[in-house]
Amino acid sequence: MSQEVEHVECLIIGSGPAGYTAAIYAARADLKPVMYTGMEPGGQLTQTTEVDNFPGYPNGITGPEMMEDFRKQAERFGTDVRFGYVSSVDFSSLPHKVVVDDIKTITADTVIISTGATAKWLGLPSEQKYNGFGVSACAVCDGFFFKGQDVAIVGAGDTAAEEATYLAKLCKKVYMLVRRDEFRASKAMVHRVMNTPNIEVIYNTETKEILGNGKNVTGVKVVNNQTGAETDIPVEGFFVAIGHKPNTDIFKGWLDMDDTGYLKTVPGSTLTNVEGVFASGDVQDSYYRQAVTAAGSGCMAALDAERYLAAKEHDVKVVS
Repeated sequence: MSQEVEHVECLIIGSGPAGYTAAIYAARADLKPVMYTGMEPGGQLTQTTEVDNFPGYPNGITGPEMMEDFRKQAERFGTDVRFGYVSSVDFSSLPHKVVVDDIKTITADTVIISTGATAKWLGLPSEQKYNGFGVSACAVCDGFFFKGQDVAIVGAGDTAAEEATYLAKLCKKVYMLVRRDEFRASKAMVHRVMNTPNIEVIYNTETKEILGNGKNVTGVKVVNNQTGAETDIPVEGFFVAIGHKPNTDIFKGWLDMDDTGYLKTVPGSTLTNVEGVFASGDVQDSYYRQAVTAAGSGCMAALDAERYLAAKEHDVKVVS
């Protein structure tokens, strides 16, 4: 039985703020975009309760509601939004080949990758239970909700140090839980932490359990990994800053990546090393990782794709 093959002008992989914004711009440019949402339609924001820092929502909005608004806007201009995941790609020739759900092949003149990144978690059941109710993987996103309160943050790298100092400006006390007897962060970031009076660094410490009252976080149970002594620390917020994993496994061998797996793009653009393939959002941004910056790069990707196709069409006309 022959496999079904469909050709599209613009294929968007992923459905967070980057993917949906790319879809809005691509659809308005009459590129007739087809989007595959992935297994988590709406991306990381669907795991977020309140979003207060996205322009245009003066009273805030929940992450799932905001992503629903994005989807409706993309569909209003003609985006074909489909539930499904891309299982493999072949970028060796034009048009590009993409396999969806292991069964359907799509050929595409342009591909916009917006598959995002996934926060690394400790793997505790209580972590998922209170995710969005005191547990967060983004201090910049959620720190405001813990103004004047005590919080804990786990991590020892530059991101953890940066987020700890950010939280220290808002919170009364920040407990920084470091698994080893030293930081992995740069000397400059460690210096900044050590010179922030309301950050208390606790070394050789593992998180055993996040404590709560069934509704919100009330504390964290930690264990000293040298002595085995357990301690309960009362906090209202618990932040995980042990890194993110970009969702780029299927692009390995095709696209240039950094050591962590983030896609490399030409500075000031969304162009990858493969002609006609563009990357936007957290999949290529390990630094800002905000919904608004992801949306901005989604706009860039659609404009880059549109200009790429226009240039190709012009070249064909000139030749003919």
